Amino acid sequence: MSLKNSSHKDELREAGWHTRGYLPHFDGRAIPQFITLRLSDSIPLKVLDRWQRQLADLPEAEAQLVLQRRIEKYLDQGYGECFLKDFSIATMVQESLLKFDGSRYNLFSWVIMPNHSHSLLTRFEERDVSQLLKDHKSYTAHKANKMLRRKGQFWMEEYFDRYIRDDEHFRNTVRYIENNPVKAGLCK
Repeated sequence: MSLKNSSHKDELREAGWHTRGYLPHFDGRAIPQFITLRLSDSIPLKVLDRWQRQLADLPEAEAQLVLQRRIEKYLDQGYGECFLKDFSIATMVQESLLKFDGSRYNLFSWVIMPNHSHSLLTRFEERDVSQLLKDHKSYTAHKANKMLRRKGQFWMEEYFDRYIRDDEHFRNTVRYIENNPVKAGLCK
């Protein structure tokens, strides 16, 4: 779904959809959402651009599905600096997630991978997912850069989110998150 070009742009925004131009995000009500954050160098923009050109002739929904599968596979191959491989960095990111569990959101499942993280959470009614993620990414980026004695972008600007449709989708998402390190060959 492209909000930028949709003739129903105003209705979609009113229902809780928003975008900064690349991915649509849903923040219409407090429901479980699967969220992926990627490190800034985990997938080069030239790779994403090439994939988008290759998928341009497919229907939009199909192209998005194929693109998401390619991204997941690419991430699991561990490209980029993989700063989250560092135990102290991964622990700090995890502690940041856990800090607001029960006060800003309910966190059901999460994993910190070498170059990305996944979480399944439901924001509290008075909170906004995009603001929660902005706060988390800002705090962890500044702290990680300080720990690594580096400067520059740590996380990709965009994040991927998918709202959970039903109990089966919820269970499958938890299973995906828990099996991600196994699928990537990081553990048995």
